[in-house]
Parts: sequence; structure tokens; C-alpha cells
Amino acid sequence: MLTALAIRDVVLIERLDLSFDGGLSVFTGETGAGKSILLDSLGLALGARAESGLVRLGSAQASVTAEFDPPAAHPARALLAEQDVDAKDGPLLLRRVLTADGRSRAYVNDQPVSVGLLRKVGDELVEIHGQFESHGLLDSSTHLGVLDSFAAQAEAGSALAAAWTTWRDAAKARQQAEADLARAKAEEEHLRQVHEDLSSLAPKPGEEAELAAARAVMMHGEKLLEAMNAAQSALIQKGEVEASLRSAARHLERVAEKAEGKLDPVIAALDRAAQEAAEATNLLERASAGIDLDPRHLEKVEERLFALRAAARKHQVAVDELPLLLDRLGRQLAALEGGGDGLARLARAEQAARTQYLEQARALSKARLAAAAQLDRAVAAELPPLKLDKARFQTRVAQVDEAQWGPSGLDQVSFEVATNPGSAPGPLGKIASGGELSRFMLALKVVLARISSTPSIVFDEVDSGIGGAVAAAVGDRLGRLAESLQILVVTHSPQVAARGDHHYRVAKAVSGDKTTTGVDRLSPEARREEVARMLSGETITDHARAAADALMGAG
Repeated sequence: MLTALAIRDVVLIERLDLSFDGGLSVFTGETGAGKSILLDSLGLALGARAESGLVRLGSAQASVTAEFDPPAAHPARALLAEQDVDAKDGPLLLRRVLTADGRSRAYVNDQPVSVGLLRKVGDELVEIHGQFESHGLLDSSTHLGVLDSFAAQAEAGSALAAAWTTWRDAAKARQQAEADLARAKAEEEHLRQVHEDLSSLAPKPGEEAELAAARAVMMHGEKLLEAMNAAQSALIQKGEVEASLRSAARHLERVAEKAEGKLDPVIAALDRAAQEAAEATNLLERASAGIDLDPRHLEKVEERLFALRAAARKHQVAVDELPLLLDRLGRQLAALEGGGDGLARLARAEQAARTQYLEQARALSKARLAAAAQLDRAVAAELPPLKLDKARFQTRVAQVDEAQWGPSGLDQVSFEVATNPGSAPGPLGKIASGGELSRFMLALKVVLARISSTPSIVFDEVDSGIGGAVAAAVGDRLGRLAESLQILVVTHSPQVAARGDHHYRVAKAVSGDKTTTGVDRLSPEARREEVARMLSGETITDHARAAADALMGAG
């Protein structure tokens, strides 16, 4: 609910800090005292349209801060979380700053936000019903959700939304498969030709590197062989190296015992050198034998390598990806051959999902029709005491064309009224006058109080044009509504004011050439005087005070 409102330099308000409690808060005061300024200020904090004329004359800017304490699971917190605004717990501070040149800035918990987001958050926290503007229930797009909540069909609605998603996903899968199949058929000849060409080429993973290495060796074969032959000659010139090393080792072995071990490392080194020399000679011989100097072999290797690289360029892939391309083409052709079966399977899944959606949607439509009749009866019972006995309220549930079906079902729901006998019902905001509209909203809100997610409701002159028993009925309903919601009402009716749990008096003060508007929270005795003033006018009589006591006691 709204817990505090801080207003700075708005029209006639210079500085005003108000605190609020739950229940019914009434605002009274003489005509022109500035009650509308309070509503304009609250609207500013809630994201309403801002005009530079709201800035107090002589001030550079106006600012309004509204503090709320919604529960942790309230939709306003979820909305802010989606926009990365920190508002998990604690109070929510909605602030708007308006400069004299008409520019405005918006904040939530001191974090800058767009005015659009501020308005969305404000709509979740407060409903304002006035002579000229309303939010919430006047928006027909909200009516279907309101009816479902009244009918306790939230769970069915969620299940229907899931069924809708399943159906749409199945339809998309079928449509995608159809498009793929059509595209594949159009390209079938090309796919088969490419697959045939690649199959003939039969590329293998890693083949490019192997062929490139073989080509490099064959291209330099003569130079390699020349170097190898020279190395062999060096190993055998002036006698074989291995034989020389072994001969040297034998000479030393004959006298090794007399050297006290000093020759042992030398003998071992000569032995190792002889072995390495023998190994090097063998390896060199094998390497020389492997050199292919046949130009025909080189030609074949180059032909294969260039063919692979040409195919890779043609298909815009790396050479090593050609085997993967061949495999993918094979799978596409296989899918093309069995595409009809797969498409039929997807079509059956789509039809099953559609059937499931329609079954749930029709069941929900039936529940909505029953709930609409129940809602109409409940609202009709509230209208006569509010001097709307000739008016008729109806909840219109109409099925839409298939193109308009969606996650909420097959229905379009709208709340309509007829204010005169014999007239056709129409939208609330277009048929009812300002005073009638507020009373219709009051009747609806009394009926819907148990399902409301908006914790605070503001009524501006809901008692316009009525008095006596009708005004008392309005007060009674506001009191009942305030048992579950925070209600703020601007009123000229003593019957309504007497029902308030908290009473605020709006008054204008003139000091020299300066006029300001102030608001006082009244004590019980001051409340009695204010209700008496509303009953008797400028001169408060004892009779008026007694009547005020009677009204307040009746509340």
C-alpha cells in the first residue's frame, strides 16, 4: 500500500509530507482548496503525463516521491526485476522530477528508469478512478484476466497457455520441415550430383597433409638422394667408421686392466659410437631406398592433392571437411527419400496438440461464461443502493476468429454497461458519466476485492451528484472495500467522510501575495468539526455536531 507521499513545489504546494495507513482515508476541503493538486502529484509519481504548469511559480523544478510497501511476490517487484532494478524487498520509492521547461526524470529506489516503466509499476500499485481519468478496469485488455481470477481459473489459464505453446511449437516444426523438404526437393538434382562427385573423390581425413608431405619429398628427391649418398661415402671413406671404432676399442681392451679403470669409459664410449654409426648407416640406406624419383608418381600425388583442394574451394570448406560434407549430403538425401513419413509424423503431432489446446480452451470458455453470469449478478446487487438501479452491467464473452486465438484462449472479454432502460450496453468508459463511472468502479471493486492485486485504490469524488442514503451507501461500500484494500477517497459527502478510518483536510492559506495549499491529518475531535462543517456549511452548529456524531457513530 501507499505509506508516504512527499511533494515539493507542485502548483500551490510548497512542501508537503504525508503518511498513510491501511483502511479508508478520506480527503475533504472546500472547493478550490487544492484536492486535485494532491491527485495530480500522486499521478506524477505514478508516471502520468507531466506538464510544466505543475511546477510552482518561481521554482526551478517540482518533485514527488511516493513510498509503497508491496509484498515480496507483488507483480510490481517482478516487473522491476525484469528491468534489472533492485527491488527484491523493502519499500519501493517512486520519484518523479519535473523541471520548469517541461522535462522530467523518473526514479525507482533512486535508480533512473524510463517514465514508461514508472507508469507500468504505478499501474500495478495504484488504481485511480476519477471524473476524467481511470486506470485498471477501464482498460478492456485487463477484463479477461479479471474474469479468470474471479472464476478462480488461474491454474486452467496457465495450463492453456502451455498447451498453446506446445501447439505453436508443433506447428513451427511442421512448417519448418515442409520448407526444408521443399527446398531439398528443389535442390535434389544438385545435391545428388555433388554427392556423386564427392563419393567418386572419396576424401579421407588428414589426406591433404599426407599428400603435401609426399609431394614435397618427391619434388626434392634428387637433392635429398645426393646428400644421402655423400653421407654414405663419408661413413665408409678411409675404411668403415664402425670397423675403425671397434678396432680402437679392442686395442684399449688389451691394456685396460693395467690402467686401473681409467680406460673403461673410453671403451664404453667407443662401443656406443660404433653401434650408433651402424644404426645411422642402416637408416640412411633405408631412407635412400625410399626416395621415389619416378615423375609419374609425383604427377599422381599432385593430381590427387589438387583435386581435393579444388573440391574444397568449390564447396567453400576446408579440405579436411570434405568427408564431413559428404556424410551430411548423404543424410540429407536419405531424409529427402523418407521426408514424407517424417512430415506426416509432424503433422499428426501438430493436430494432436491443436486438439488438446481446443479441448482446454473450450472448457475454459464454458467456465468463463458461468463466471460472467455470476459476476453480473453480484455487480447488479450493488447498483441499486448506489443510485444506479436503472443501469445494467454485463460481462461480454465473445469467441474470436481463429487468427486471434492465443495463449489466453478463444475469448474476448469486456465489461459493458447500459445506464438507461432499453439502451444497448457499451464500454464502461464511453457510456457512463464521470460520477456514474466512479460508482460503477466502486461496485465492481467491492465484488472483485478478494482477487485484486492492486493494493491501493483512489476514488476522486465517487459521490458526485448524490447525497443522503445513496451517499451513505457509497460510504458503506468504501468501508467494506477498505477491509481488504487501502482506499483513498476525495469527497464532498459528509456520509462518506464519516466512514473514514483516517481523515485529511485540504485547505488553502494566503499570506500576503503568496497562496499555498496544505493538508492536515485530523484528530478525532477535528474530524467531528470537519464533518459538521460539511453538513452545515460555514457556520457550524451544535445540531450539525450532533449529526456528525450520529454519522460517525453509525460508521
